[in-house]
Amino acid sequence: MTQMHSSASGAGPAPAISLSGATKRFLTKDGTPFTAIRDVTLEVAPGEFVAVVGPTGCGKSTTLSLISGLEGASEGTVEVAGAAVDGIPDGVGYMFQGDAVLPWKNVLDNVALGLRFRGMGRREADGLARDWIGRVGLTGFEDRYPHQLSGGMRKRVAMAQSLITEPSVLLLDEPFGALDVQTRELMQDELLGLWSGTGAACVFVTHDLTEAISLADRVVVMTAGPATVKDVVTVDLPRPRRVEEIRLTPEFIELYKRIWDSLREEVEITRARGASRVA
Repeated sequence: MTQMHSSASGAGPAPAISLSGATKRFLTKDGTPFTAIRDVTLEVAPGEFVAVVGPTGCGKSTTLSLISGLEGASEGTVEVAGAAVDGIPDGVGYMFQGDAVLPWKNVLDNVALGLRFRGMGRREADGLARDWIGRVGLTGFEDRYPHQLSGGMRKRVAMAQSLITEPSVLLLDEPFGALDVQTRELMQDELLGLWSGTGAACVFVTHDLTEAISLADRVVVMTAGPATVKDVVTVDLPRPRRVEEIRLTPEFIELYKRIWDSLREEVEITRARGASRVA
């Protein structure tokens, strides 16, 4: 798949996602303001996969919340498809860290749910849902309920839920963090296969540098909280990729060292803050 990237000169396609000076503050219980992210500026082109890494608690997920419209920016601007985000934009899919499947609905109903909410008739929605259930390798499990599925199978359901509506923007907040290593690698390959060719702009939050490099076109390194963009590293590994094959290449190892050198200082700052609070 040919990746498209925006350019400062405006020669490339308009960005699918644009944050300019985005800052988000919350009020704490005692009424004092807490800044989660500050002055975040970032563009993501249509069809581009961007991974976001940073220390624990720095505000990575808050960035996704601003893009999705679940939270509004305190300062700066956030745009999706050239329009200011004011509420949840059309064409945005979101995969959360925890399962978003409804436990009282079976696999077919969970996958078809988004289409039905959009007013599609049951027969058409179920037909498309069966197609997507096949794409994620769950044919034969249409009548199963979430408690009858493994963790990896539930993630497959979540991917089908997110992609069946053909989103132009796909946001993923550590969706594979709770899986074992082998299942996580399998799901990463599945995600790349399903995303490739859709033209969707992806923003993938993760703590795992290996995961970030394996999936992304660019890796954005965030500072210790309140987070801002510290570094952006281009991942010039060819596509299509198989996750387990590229991780031992010299190019991958060099990228890992480059990104970790940028991230390490921010992780140490976060650890020092935690130690001082405990002391």
